[in-house]
Amino acid sequence: MSDAEIRSSLTQHAMLVAWGQFAQHIGLVHELEAVQVHQKCRIHCPQTKVLEFLVAMLAGLPHLEDISRDAHPIDQDAAVARAWGQPAWADYSGVSRCLKALTLDEVTEITQALQRTSQPFLTREIGLAIQQRGCLMYDGDLTGRPVSNTSTSYPQATYGHMGDALHLGYQAALISMHSPTYGRMWLSVSHHPGNMTSHSEAEALVLAAETATGVRPWRRTDLLRQRLREAEDSLHRAECCAEQRQSKYKADCMRLRLLEEQVEMLQSEVQRLEAQQAARSDPERGRSQLVPARTRLTRWQGQHQRQTQRVAQAERNWQRKQTHILLKQQHCATLQARLARFQQDNVDCVSPVRVKVRLDAGFGTWENIALLIEMGYEIYTKPYNQRAAASLRRQVERSTNWVALGDDVEMISAPSIQPATFPYPLDVGIRRVRHGQTVAHSIFLHYGQDRVTDDLPEWLAEYNGRQTIEAGIKEGKGVFQMHHLKVRSLPALALQEAFATFAANFVRWAACWLLTTHRTAPDPWMHEACTSPKTMVQVGAHTSALVDWYPTGCLLRFCDQSIYAGRTLAAGNCTAQLPLLTSENRLPPSF
Repeated sequence: MSDAEIRSSLTQHAMLVAWGQFAQHIGLVHELEAVQVHQKCRIHCPQTKVLEFLVAMLAGLPHLEDISRDAHPIDQDAAVARAWGQPAWADYSGVSRCLKALTLDEVTEITQALQRTSQPFLTREIGLAIQQRGCLMYDGDLTGRPVSNTSTSYPQATYGHMGDALHLGYQAALISMHSPTYGRMWLSVSHHPGNMTSHSEAEALVLAAETATGVRPWRRTDLLRQRLREAEDSLHRAECCAEQRQSKYKADCMRLRLLEEQVEMLQSEVQRLEAQQAARSDPERGRSQLVPARTRLTRWQGQHQRQTQRVAQAERNWQRKQTHILLKQQHCATLQARLARFQQDNVDCVSPVRVKVRLDAGFGTWENIALLIEMGYEIYTKPYNQRAAASLRRQVERSTNWVALGDDVEMISAPSIQPATFPYPLDVGIRRVRHGQTVAHSIFLHYGQDRVTDDLPEWLAEYNGRQTIEAGIKEGKGVFQMHHLKVRSLPALALQEAFATFAANFVRWAACWLLTTHRTAPDPWMHEACTSPKTMVQVGAHTSALVDWYPTGCLLRFCDQSIYAGRTLAAGNCTAQLPLLTSENRLPPSF
C-alpha cells in the first residue's frame, strides 16, 4: 500500500476508534442507520445522534453533557466519528432533544437492531455452552435505578425497595447467560417503575431469554396435566362442600322465618293482654296470663337472636366458600390455558435444550418455582416465604445430621422433600454459619437432574455462581455509569438500559476481535488492556493515539503521553466471518 493511501489523525479516545471499526465490521452501524426515526435531519441525522448516545455509554460518561463538556469532548473528535462511519458528531443538546423525542416504537426498533447484531455471537455461545456443559445457565435479577427523592421530572418514578432502603426511581429486570468465551452475556433488560417486585418478574425474565436465544427447554406437560387434575378434584370437593353449606344456610333461614312468625304471634298476644289489663279497673287482675306470655316472648326472642347470628355466620361461610371456589376456578382456568400453550410450545419446539436458571429469594415464591418447573427449567433458588422456610428447616433437621463444610460452616440436605401446598418435590439444603454467638441459616431449593444432595460444596458453588449477574449489575453502575440516568423520558430510559447491556456485551466481543486482528501473537500488554471492561472503558476509551487509516481498518499508535506509549493496536479485518476461538484469544473465566 502506498503512503498516499494512508491518512493519519489524532484521537483522544483510542478505544472508541477501535470499537467503531468493530461496530462497522459486525454491521451494527448499518443496522442502527436503517432504523426509521421520524425526526428532522438538519445538520446531523437522528440515527447519528442515537449512535452518539451509544458511544457515550461505551465511553462511560456519567452525564449526557459530558459529550461536549468533557476535558476531551467526544463531539470534537473527528477520528471517532470517522471510525463509526459518521461525518461528525452533534452537540450534546441535540442528542438530548433527539432522545427526548424518541417514541416507544422507535426504541423497540433500535432494540431489535441490537438483537440482530448480537444474534451471531449469541448463537455461537449457545452451541459452545451445550457442547461443553450440556446445558445453558441463566441468571436473573432485579436492580434499582434510584433518583433524587425530591425529583419531579422523572416520569412514572415511584418509591420502591432499592438496596436496603426505600428510594424514588425505577427497577431494571435483567437476565444473563453464562458464556464459555466471554463469561457473561446479557440477554434482556426491561425497564419498570420503582415499586416493581422480583416475584412478579420470574416468568417475564425467562420468556425474554427464550426470545433472545431462540431456544427453550421441553415443557413438562405431564407434570402440569397431573397438577390440573388435582386442582379440578380440589375444585369438585370445594363445590360439594359449598353445596352443603348452602343447604345449611337455607335450613337456617327457614328456621329463622319460623321463629320470626312465632315472635310476631307472641308479640301480638302480649299486646292484647296488655291492652285488656289497661282497660280493667283492677290492674292486678289478669296478670296471671300476661306474665307467662311475656316470659314466652322473651324466650322466643332469645332464640330468634341466636338464630339470626347463626344465619349470618352461615351466610359468611357460604360466601367465603364461594370466593374460595371462584379462586379455584380461576386457578384451573389458568392451568388449562397454560397446558394448551405448553402443548403448542412442544409442538413448535424442534430442538429442546436443557436450561438451568438461578434466582435469588425474591423470585422464589411457590407459584414461580412451580411455573418454571412446568416450563422445563431446572431451578436453583431460595424460598421467598420465611414461614415456609422455617417449616422446611424443621422438616429437614429431623431427618439428617449436619455436615461440616469449613470453619463454622455446616450444611444438611434432603432430596425430594414435598413442601406443604406445593405440587412437586424439591431438593432442600440448609446451611448454617456461626458468627460468634449468633447463627445464620440459609435455605437452598433445587429441582432438576443434578444430584445436588450428594455434593453439598458443589451445590453451594453452583448457586453462588449467580454472583456473575451481581458483578454485571455492579459493572453496569460503575463502568457504564448506570447509576446516572442521563435522560428523562420513558422511551429514552428504556434505550439507556438496552444500550448499557449491549455495551457490556459489545466490549467483550470487540476484545476477542482486536486480539485476532494481529498477524502475530498479541503482545502481553494487550491481554490486560483488551480483556478488562473497566480498563477498556475508563482508560482505553480516554487515551490519546495517532490513527493511521487503511481501506480495511486502522492502526492505533499510542502517543508518548499515553499509558500505552510506544504500543500499537490494529483495528480492522477484511473478512466478514467471526474469528475462530483459540487459546490465545479466548477470554479468561474471570472476564
